[in-house]
Amino acid sequence: MGGNNKSDNTFWGHLEVFRWVLVRALIVLAVLAVGAFCLKDFVFNRIVLAPCESDFVTFRLMCRLADALQMPSLCPQMPSIEMINIQLASQLFVHISVSFALALLVAFPYLMTELWLFVSPALYKRERKIAVKGIIAFFFQFFLGVLLAYFLIFPLTLNFLGNYQVSERVVNQISLNSYISTLTGLVFMLGLVFEMPIVACFFAKIGVLTAEMFTRFRKYSVVVVLVLAAIITPSTDIFTMLLVALPLQLLYEFSRIVVKRVRKEV
Repeated sequence: MGGNNKSDNTFWGHLEVFRWVLVRALIVLAVLAVGAFCLKDFVFNRIVLAPCESDFVTFRLMCRLADALQMPSLCPQMPSIEMINIQLASQLFVHISVSFALALLVAFPYLMTELWLFVSPALYKRERKIAVKGIIAFFFQFFLGVLLAYFLIFPLTLNFLGNYQVSERVVNQISLNSYISTLTGLVFMLGLVFEMPIVACFFAKIGVLTAEMFTRFRKYSVVVVLVLAAIITPSTDIFTMLLVALPLQLLYEFSRIVVKRVRKEV
């Protein structure tokens, strides 16, 4: 009975600690979301809607590259995008959802740190070292995917679709919901998909994956990557899909290299 009470106390003690982890996480998310909500002009004009401008950093760099290489075609011609809203409460809901999404993105390292502090006491010293390396790699890959989506894939997608017309009589007027869903979908999905090498490393360590398997299924990976790119991209155009598929295929090859190295160390 004494042993059972001790186990119960330990269980409820851990549950209480985890409850406070959730409370702190929710407080941080709420504070950041309220802060983002109050900074509406900065959040939307300088971050969310920035890729609509012709002087966006990606377009400026591409135009400089075009001048250096004397290839004017490399300089994107950003169209004048007219954003419209067709639902009464849509702008308010978009404001709230974007504030929460930005808060989640900014708070992501803190949330992972809280989770690590909760889990780490149960790990051995060697396991902690491995876990720390894994968390650092997780952060790096996630934000690499986020930055790639925001600074490269989404602006080029917006430029392509904004310029595309089936007829001069049809003017492109992008709805606010369509713009936001495309942006947030690409940013978060690319961030998650870029964890592929981390997942591959884990399965390689437990003996499920080998580099030979990656080599054997390389030709099938192209089809899988195209299907995955079609799922990730909220729009249905082939340009965006291929723009997403290219880094995914490179991730596949990088994952093969990671698995090969891990298997040598095992």
